[in-house]
Amino acid sequence: MTDLRPTQTPSKVLIRSATAADLPGAAKLGAEIVRLHHETNPKRFFWFEDVEAGYATWLAKELVRREAVVLVAELDGQIVGLAYGAIEGRDWSILVDRHGAFHDLCVAQSVRRQGVGRQLAVEMVRRLEALGAERVLARTMVQNEAAQRLVAELGFAPTMIEHTRESR
Repeated sequence: MTDLRPTQTPSKVLIRSATAADLPGAAKLGAEIVRLHHETNPKRFFWFEDVEAGYATWLAKELVRREAVVLVAELDGQIVGLAYGAIEGRDWSILVDRHGAFHDLCVAQSVRRQGVGRQLAVEMVRRLEALGAERVLARTMVQNEAAQRLVAELGFAPTMIEHTRESR
């Protein structure tokens, strides 16, 4: 099994469960994910106005769901990282039994390449496994090679590739 020990992060970064007070900062990072995906492929990834508010509403619901994990990285009182995952049930569309799904990871530009994303990812895997996940699935955008390297370093192996065909 791959070593999930964290690497060094900026010494003052705290990885913790998100709270309602963190929603504005976390939603700002979540909106970055939505923007990146939509800008990369607007036909595949939807867009909506006030994406920060929409993401905050979604995260607020997930904060109270027992099988969801919302983590933040905090540095000097600011939210500089977000990770979101959940335990998902059997899914016939992708032929997987109950599993942990690592949905989102975003780190503020100011602290990228300092180990914050890895620290969040390691903690997400730990939390999902603590909730009983025997496997954790992570999806990465094809163009996001940094995310693909990170999940590979953490022991994730590719199992499926999504293909999209647009009719128009």
